[in-house]
Amino acid sequence: MILHAQTALLPEGWASNVRIIVTDGRIADVIPDSPPEGDSNALILPAPANLHSHTFQRAMAGLTEARTAGQDSFWTWRALMYRFVDHLTPEDVEAIAALAMIEMAEAGYAAAAEFHYLHHQPGGAPYANPAELSARIAAAAVDTGLGLTLLPVLYEQGGCDGRALAGGQLRFGCDLDRFQTLHAAARSALSRPDDAIGVAPHSLRAVSRASLAEVSRHQGPIHLHLAEQVAEVAEVQTAYGARPVEWALANLPVDQRWCMIHATQMKPFETAGLAATHAVAGLCPITEANLGDGIFDGPGWQAAGGRLGVGTDSNVQISLTGELRMLEYSQRLGQKARAVLADASRSTGRVLLDASLAGGAQAAGRRSGAIAPGLWADLMAPDTGPLDGLSGDTLLDAWIFATPDRPVANLWSAGRHIVRDGRHIARERVETRYRSHLAALKARA
Repeated sequence: MILHAQTALLPEGWASNVRIIVTDGRIADVIPDSPPEGDSNALILPAPANLHSHTFQRAMAGLTEARTAGQDSFWTWRALMYRFVDHLTPEDVEAIAALAMIEMAEAGYAAAAEFHYLHHQPGGAPYANPAELSARIAAAAVDTGLGLTLLPVLYEQGGCDGRALAGGQLRFGCDLDRFQTLHAAARSALSRPDDAIGVAPHSLRAVSRASLAEVSRHQGPIHLHLAEQVAEVAEVQTAYGARPVEWALANLPVDQRWCMIHATQMKPFETAGLAATHAVAGLCPITEANLGDGIFDGPGWQAAGGRLGVGTDSNVQISLTGELRMLEYSQRLGQKARAVLADASRSTGRVLLDASLAGGAQAAGRRSGAIAPGLWADLMAPDTGPLDGLSGDTLLDAWIFATPDRPVANLWSAGRHIVRDGRHIARERVETRYRSHLAALKARA
């Protein structure tokens, strides 16, 4: 496959008339200043990985915005989510995941790191295949062509005190032996060369210290919810005598394999310490705003040289430009300033895209994130109609801050051309199936 871009963002900067040669899903060569040949596009950018998703929650979008008794919070939302999961069948899980993945591709993501903790039948009984629901996620990725890093979740206990799981949590629960069996079966469900698998100890609340030490030996990506909520910080501090990030830095081998999800509740010393490990901060600004998590310390993280990427988490709204925009706007609200994350040589949009590309690839354990030989051909061609007359970093600023939330004309995931003219090639079929499952789910609930 040969692609031609009038303008492309390469590792060394903006380039014109770029020929991109793709072989077996990987970029074989990149040649600037080339005459047009192949599939011509006005602009081609690297397409990032969505570093944090719970695809099943896509079917809850918009259903949790009414106030319950008292003050609503993350914890009241979680109670509603637990009730919701008890109604999901394996077929529902696959149908919902496929729609979410189509929306991710249309938004500009070429791959997703799926933080997958829904494992068992209602009540906690295993399926005949212990990785039945992991296999459904893998099947949805194959069906839609989206890249996948599968992150089976270890979820052992209801809190730092080791209390037993109950209610909806029973579908998540595994002791370490059961989890290792499930993880091996999940690995066997992956079938494509660009598929990857990692491990996700859910949180310091939900996994014992002994098990955290064991899963930390994993050589692939390790993702952990960390310091998302004030109440979580208080629980960990009471149980372990340290704040969550403080405890993790002292007791876990945190390095570039790790992606710490949210980390919205950090003191400056924790921010500097975590950044120094080269772990990725996995930010999900739309979900963090929706759940009232708080504002990530962007300036402190940036000053410490920290790495970050973005994800869609609860999938309440799937929008790459929306996540990047919300990340910067939250900083502006917190700092009462503009262009907070811009630096001396790059505009806000360029900083945001560069960070999401590098951080997403690292967190997903995926050789992607740039238009360079040897990497997977994870590429997008934004709709340049609203961007006429703009160039360079200004073009990215307008794309992120001043265009609709589905601004992608074409997208390739490991060379698979899955979005054409702004629409995923399987959208009609997948959306029809999703609507059928959603109607049945509502009838059962």
